[in-house]
Amino acid sequence: MKKPIFYIAFAAVLFSTSCSEDHLDEVNTNPNAASADNLNPNYLLTDGQLTFANTGYSQLLYPGPAIQAIASTFNYYGNGDKYVNAGGFTGYQALIFNDGYRALSRLQQAIDVANTQNAARFTNVIAISNIMKVMIFQRITDTYGDIPFSQALQAPQGIVTPQYDKQQDIYPALLTQLEAAINSLDANGAKASGDLMYAGDVAKWKKLGYSLMVRVAMRLTKVDPATAKTWTEKAAAAGTLASAADNAIVQTDAANGDTQNASSGALLTTDDFRELKWSKTLIDYLRANNDPRLGVIAEIPQAGKTNNANQSLTGNTDPTVQRGLPNGYDLTGTGAFDIRKRADYPGPTGTGDDIAPLGNYSRPRVNVYYKRNAPDFVLTYAETEFLLAEAATRGWNVGANAATHYANGLRGALQSLAQMDAAATISTSAIETYVTTRPLVAATALQQINEQYWVETATTFSFIEGWFNWRRSGYPVLVPVNYPGNVTNGTIPRRIIYPSTEVSNNPSGYASGVASLSGGDQLTSRVWWDK
Repeated sequence: MKKPIFYIAFAAVLFSTSCSEDHLDEVNTNPNAASADNLNPNYLLTDGQLTFANTGYSQLLYPGPAIQAIASTFNYYGNGDKYVNAGGFTGYQALIFNDGYRALSRLQQAIDVANTQNAARFTNVIAISNIMKVMIFQRITDTYGDIPFSQALQAPQGIVTPQYDKQQDIYPALLTQLEAAINSLDANGAKASGDLMYAGDVAKWKKLGYSLMVRVAMRLTKVDPATAKTWTEKAAAAGTLASAADNAIVQTDAANGDTQNASSGALLTTDDFRELKWSKTLIDYLRANNDPRLGVIAEIPQAGKTNNANQSLTGNTDPTVQRGLPNGYDLTGTGAFDIRKRADYPGPTGTGDDIAPLGNYSRPRVNVYYKRNAPDFVLTYAETEFLLAEAATRGWNVGANAATHYANGLRGALQSLAQMDAAATISTSAIETYVTTRPLVAATALQQINEQYWVETATTFSFIEGWFNWRRSGYPVLVPVNYPGNVTNGTIPRRIIYPSTEVSNNPSGYASGVASLSGGDQLTSRVWWDK
């Protein structure tokens, strides 16, 4: 599908000066700050979608290494890799919060401008923006816990320090608001021309909306299974994403710095490029399961530090030589946690001043993941099918049985990689062999389903969703690291600390949010649904 890249560039230029605004401005931005009389709300929709999807360090520094999908010896990856407060800790902890509310602000502007000009003309812009708002609010609350919700974005009404709503109140509202937004989509209405995911295709937005309903509902399996069941069954009956071709993807644009893929851009700095690798946990899992993804997602770089730093030089993709980097290690040269002191350290590559200490560990394949126009996966058919497989395993009526949904998820996950790049295409025969030789086993169904959810989100760089589902499901069973100076007592982070700006900008709201956390504002505290 051709994506409206023009809208990406236009919206990025239009709002680039706002990217450095403080969080207080973003949460409480006057949604009518743009001229409601002459601005096309499609531009605002575009900017909101891109801001939300293109998360960069938001996923790389905490969720990715925390669930042992990626690993790094570089310092600021210690936040998720080693559970330490590394690099720009106070800034990094705010990324999902600030970027989320920035995206929400743009979408609320789109809604308000559309309503001011001609609500009937822009009915689908309004509906899509409201679906996106549910998606974004869920991400923010799942990351932090209680957040501004009912009073967010109401500065024009004089609310400059919005109250924090409890997560247990936010979730029912997300479900009802999502249903209303889906129902407001109009197949006979004008297409939302600024939509980066489906170019305004209403039928696909309905399927995405119901797949999002499954995601929201299934997060409640431990705290409110009755509600989870009701809404999951409703979504399944209505019709969710039907194939990998329906994947919700935002295609980024290499031509403009503000619209380039943020994860790839972050990784293409020299130290990130050399020191970020696939985790040993993930690589070992793929190898143990004879997974065909191993040969398309990973490569051993060519020998030497010079070659390691060459961002256009591909490596060896032979699955038999792939080796993941253990989480929780460094290259400081002191102490037992220097990776070179491990008994299984494979040794460096290169000679003399050109030695690459991590040259024998697998990195994400450069021509698949390290592209400034790489796609951002927002929600996929495979994720949805795995969640429906779990629902069926629980005895819920979601159409097909658990085994069928699981097989659909496996097939969709492997097919999705071709959307990263043609080089990651797995042949149909290899996919079908893998699916038929990895059937769902009733005794281990929940483990199989959620391990595969972890692999799918890791290999599409949707680390944050993998982290959420790991917290909910407990799979895969991960062995935490215990790096010196860690702030979690050797346990994997289960949330991210509120932005430090909230302490000063919204002290009463912040205090309310912290009061809901049994352990206080810590990485180890659990949000309401994380039991």
